[in-house]
Amino acid sequence: MYRSLLKPIFFSLDPEKAHHLTFNLISWLHRIPGVGALNRFLYRPKNAESVNLWGLHFPNRIGLAAGFDKDGKLYRELHNYGFGFIEVGTITPKAQPGNPKPRLFRLPADEALINRMGFNNGGVEELVERLKAPRPKGLIIGGNIGKNKVTPNENALEDYRICRKALHPYVDYFVVNVSSPNTPNLRDLQEKEPLKRILNSLKEDDAQEEVSKPILLKIAPDLSDSQLDDIIEIVEETQIAGLIATNTTIDRSNLQTPDSQVEAIGAGGLSGKPVKNRSTEVIRYLKQNSKTDFPIIAVGGVQRKEDYLEKLEAGATLVQVYTGFIYEGPGLVKRLLA
Repeated sequence: MYRSLLKPIFFSLDPEKAHHLTFNLISWLHRIPGVGALNRFLYRPKNAESVNLWGLHFPNRIGLAAGFDKDGKLYRELHNYGFGFIEVGTITPKAQPGNPKPRLFRLPADEALINRMGFNNGGVEELVERLKAPRPKGLIIGGNIGKNKVTPNENALEDYRICRKALHPYVDYFVVNVSSPNTPNLRDLQEKEPLKRILNSLKEDDAQEEVSKPILLKIAPDLSDSQLDDIIEIVEETQIAGLIATNTTIDRSNLQTPDSQVEAIGAGGLSGKPVKNRSTEVIRYLKQNSKTDFPIIAVGGVQRKEDYLEKLEAGATLVQVYTGFIYEGPGLVKRLLA
């Protein structure tokens, strides 16, 4: 029903307006008694393989990537669509509006999106209040953390520390986002020394907690092999829990969408089918060239079962979806795991 009826309606609207409409519709429907149970019956995969990782029990390998539910407004409802885990954020210490609109664009010919949202969110304290609500049984939540746009890179560490501390009682793992192309100079933090400083400091802070939480790093698909070698070295030196590969790309090669349309859209991160192969290449490179077998969560272009299996074959332990969920609808998780 989604692909034949709802998707054409949503795709006739501005992408960001369609996103808000979708949220309102999901929220409204779940106020009707029995709808949550019906969705769990319809969309949760049967007999899916569970995974134990970092002391956490994932009911299946597929999660919802950060960016879809930045402010944690619908994580309980979205759990009903079969996700094994949900990642909220990217969240920053202070609320910020993000970049000027329009900032979200569809490329239907490529089954892709371009976004330059710019970490628009209500701030970490607002998210904390939502995460205090009772959590559905078995739901694993990740917290994706970033820095405010106005925070200079030399002070970025403090933003990450603030978010980690505030979210620590309410999430199961953390993701350090230094790879979004939509915050000026953010990707500079992927360089070896600033990144080691951030990760080591967060690990030290975590060590002071009564309960330790896994800390992961999300990397860009646009890194060179030598930069990926640095990432491997950083993971092994800092002993963080793993990587998420990959974020959106700034590459625009080999698109089906006309060049004039892509150029008119302008800057932003490209997600969906066009990033699938590069994401898999990065995962495979990391696995083949690392001395330690650290876990990788794959994300990038997962819309069909063969895409999902390809990520696992490359070496991923868990897989996330975002753009595929928009293009394929609420039955995606169940179809991927069928």
